[in-house]
Amino acid sequence: MYIYNENDQRIIEERAAQFAGQVKRRLSGEITEEEFRPLRLQNGLYLQLHAYMYRIAVPYGLLSSRQFRKLAHIARTYDRGYGHMTTRQNIQFNWPKLEDVPKIQQELASVQMHSIQTSGNCIRNISADQFAGVARDEAIDPRPYAEIMRQWSTFHPEFAYLPRKFKLAFSGAREDRAAIQFHDIGYRAVKNDAGEIGFKVYVGGGMGRTPMIGKLINEFVPEKDLMIYTEAILRVYNQFGRRDNKFKARIKILVHELKVEEFTRRVNREFDALLTEGAVPLDQAEIDRISAHFTDPDYLDLPETSDSLDHHLLDNRDFSFWYKQNVLPHKKAGYAIVNLSLKKPGVPPGDITDDQMLAVADLADRYSFGEIRSTHEQNLVLADVAQDDLFALWQALKELGFGEPNIGTLQDMICCPGLDFCTLANARSIPIAEKITRRFDDMDYLYDLGELKLKMSGCINACGHHHVGHIGILGVNKKGAESYQITLGGSAGDDASIGKIMGPGFDADGIVPALENILKTYVDLREEGEEFLATYRRVGMTPFKEQLYAYH
Repeated sequence: MYIYNENDQRIIEERAAQFAGQVKRRLSGEITEEEFRPLRLQNGLYLQLHAYMYRIAVPYGLLSSRQFRKLAHIARTYDRGYGHMTTRQNIQFNWPKLEDVPKIQQELASVQMHSIQTSGNCIRNISADQFAGVARDEAIDPRPYAEIMRQWSTFHPEFAYLPRKFKLAFSGAREDRAAIQFHDIGYRAVKNDAGEIGFKVYVGGGMGRTPMIGKLINEFVPEKDLMIYTEAILRVYNQFGRRDNKFKARIKILVHELKVEEFTRRVNREFDALLTEGAVPLDQAEIDRISAHFTDPDYLDLPETSDSLDHHLLDNRDFSFWYKQNVLPHKKAGYAIVNLSLKKPGVPPGDITDDQMLAVADLADRYSFGEIRSTHEQNLVLADVAQDDLFALWQALKELGFGEPNIGTLQDMICCPGLDFCTLANARSIPIAEKITRRFDDMDYLYDLGELKLKMSGCINACGHHHVGHIGILGVNKKGAESYQITLGGSAGDDASIGKIMGPGFDADGIVPALENILKTYVDLREEGEEFLATYRRVGMTPFKEQLYAYH
């Protein structure tokens, strides 16, 4: 992973000292909350329903065990003993005291972490495929380019005050696992016929109040032009994006209103102007310098198969289920990718305690070269586990509470904090997630349902990505009461689609029976081997809607 140099380290230490002075002035009353607001947002500090919420950047979801131990220390010392993994691969704490935040920033700086640009109208934490560098279907590791873009965009003076927040995502594999078509800009690293590296560039994707699928505006941007072309996009957005109405301020609205052809024309014109002005391309030396931080660990030369693993799979039914659901093939023979599920009954999706963080850090050191990944589906990954170690790791994960064999099932839902924490929310999400998890706890039934992505948000801002759930749930306020609206047919992958609303919503007592009805309809309608999304796309909304509202 990228290691800070002297300049990097000095920048975040100075930023922490600067924010300490700003907090001191706020606490003394020298500045008002309104004056303090832009300062705290630039440092990832939100004011929520009950307390401040502090969001920490995890660039492209990559953490060292040392950093994870520091996060555990922060949770224990400055919060209530837990953190929450977010859908941007970040971690946030829900209960820090304002006077403690500068101390937290100093703690973070000691392990090369920060919270800069995790909020505000700027380029946010850059996300990427959680399996980058280890996936078998990967053509190009996108992490060096994500890191280059992180360094370029952080503190960029031209893009510190955009019309709205701005999100970038990178993928370099055949399968899109980074939802690049639902970002302001999405990049897919590819090679042309000459073997040169470049990027397919998608612009104008996003969820929220007006969900849109990103438009492909360039089939191949050479790697040397990555920053210049991105700057051209951002200049067009900065100049023509709406600032008079925050609900129409995202770049997706600009692309929609200009139409993709005109937007692309303006970007190309700006790109040509930048070249004329003498914009500096990304040189190979810089690419090589950053890429040197993302080399393979010291893999052992292991056989493709493991007799020990095969024995345990045959001998232990529970282990075999976990292996099938939570373990993926690795590019290196003898190794595997392991998903750690942060979804289980009784725990809000994505939450992790300080003790669990410490234990995961220990497991990462023992089994995965001291590295941990966070995912945009609110789980963790140990990316480099020897196959011979999988059984021992599984036993340790069971003790820790991360051994649930439910990745890709209905239980593996995305869920925002909702009205329990968020000032923007209209309805609670966490209690509904708990009801769903407890009701659908028969793993044989869940495995029979197949892959099923359930995503839930407590408001239209869609932090829970409900628009792209195979089944989405949106909490709304209906005449002062919490109601839950259902959508079907969303997908964040290569087959990107936005879910369609079924009809009237359900109250907190009715949402689980409604979900039962939808799943029964699916089981009745599916063809052999057909998963939920394929069945929905084949038969459409009508049969689901007829069954759901027949007696409602």
